Amino acid sequence: MEYRLLIDGQWITTGEWIEVTNKYNGESLGTIARADRDEVDAALGAAQRAAGVMAEMPAHQRASILGRASTLIRERQEDLSRTLAAEAGKALKYARAEVDRAGWTFLTASEEARRLHGETIPLDALPAGEGYFGFYVRRPVGVIAAISPFNFPLNLVSHKVAPALAAGNSVVLKPATTTPISAVKLCEILVEAGLPAGAINLVVGSGATVGEWLVTDPRVAKVSFTGSPAVGKRITQIAGIKKLTLELGNTSPVIIAPDADIAYAAKRCAVGAYYNSGQVCISVQRIYSQRPVYEPFTEAFIRASEGMVVGDPLDERVDVGPMIDVREAERIEQWVQEAQSGGARVRTGGRREQAVYWPTVLTDVSPEMKVVAEEAFAPVASVIACDDFEEALRQADDTEFGLQVGVFTRDIGRVLRAIRRLNFGGIIINETPAFRVDHMPYGGNRQSGLGREGVRFAMEDMTNIQMVAIRDDS
Repeated sequence: MEYRLLIDGQWITTGEWIEVTNKYNGESLGTIARADRDEVDAALGAAQRAAGVMAEMPAHQRASILGRASTLIRERQEDLSRTLAAEAGKALKYARAEVDRAGWTFLTASEEARRLHGETIPLDALPAGEGYFGFYVRRPVGVIAAISPFNFPLNLVSHKVAPALAAGNSVVLKPATTTPISAVKLCEILVEAGLPAGAINLVVGSGATVGEWLVTDPRVAKVSFTGSPAVGKRITQIAGIKKLTLELGNTSPVIIAPDADIAYAAKRCAVGAYYNSGQVCISVQRIYSQRPVYEPFTEAFIRASEGMVVGDPLDERVDVGPMIDVREAERIEQWVQEAQSGGARVRTGGRREQAVYWPTVLTDVSPEMKVVAEEAFAPVASVIACDDFEEALRQADDTEFGLQVGVFTRDIGRVLRAIRRLNFGGIIINETPAFRVDHMPYGGNRQSGLGREGVRFAMEDMTNIQMVAIRDDS
């Protein structure tokens, strides 16, 4: 099947095509038109024209469009779920969960569109403000470039597009070239829901071409990007003066205190480490267990890991499908082999078949190993023994990243210490760092990025404050 680009309300082809494959068996799912400079320029022009239309659209109309989009997503859940499972290699159970989340994201955006407002400012709180009445309103920034990754091809697109539209902006969307079909189907839904021409535009191509053209164009007022730290750093260097939201990754740690529910923690860590084949920026990667519970936790975690069903993501029974491509599976295979050469033990897994890498548990790792120090983005987790809770906190925080961290404990004192000591955007208690609810503020500190997602918080970054001061002339 041939999929097209969406520019100014029209579905177009370009004469050049990118093949999209089933990540498990390699079969072709179709082709999508490749954008060149002319298509990107046309999309930006259309978005610039539509920005004025969206800014003037009453909030209730924006809310109605987003609400209809949410309904259409739910009506097409099975088709969207199977599309995700095939093009992203995501187990069908998790694909269905992603579609459900996307429906909630658009519904939340519909509600937040009605609530977007400013507030009054008591200018006479200072002597210079006597005789003035002050308030501010929030105005849309204009054109937003949304650049999304392969691992959540529907919901991460939704987290960029839904709040942008709710705030009255227009969007040029560039999905990952490996997983663009979900984005096409979402754009079809938005058009059907009544979005004006040019308010959403879809262009597909590499980050080095299409991505950089979007990021550097002066018509773009804000870039919302999810991807690697290297690309995020590049964006900060070339974007110029515009707003940026960057969600860049993590080496997600978990701390297991002696009073934790070990059986529960082990099961949750296994899900958190291996869903979507570990290709989630908040996947469990480093587990710091205090010595009194290290052995029982490790054994329980190994059993939970071995209980994961590996195979075709379209099989209802499967928990873990393929990675996005063979190169990524080969990369993590090499990382694990390097760790073994340095003394690490593979307690289960360590096996690859084409793009599929089996859930893998490592012990006896050291901090400098890639599987610990760098984002694995793969179904691999290491269990590390710690003498006490303070050492676990120190090792968990010993990273350049700071997205989310999980702490399993029943002790409120430990919880409060963790909150004070851990420099992460999210501290998740008695759950893994893989926890996310789509309306909460979500984003990282340090090298994990800039800004926050979560509909209301994204909308704040997608608007400008316009201050009004009125002098009393009476």
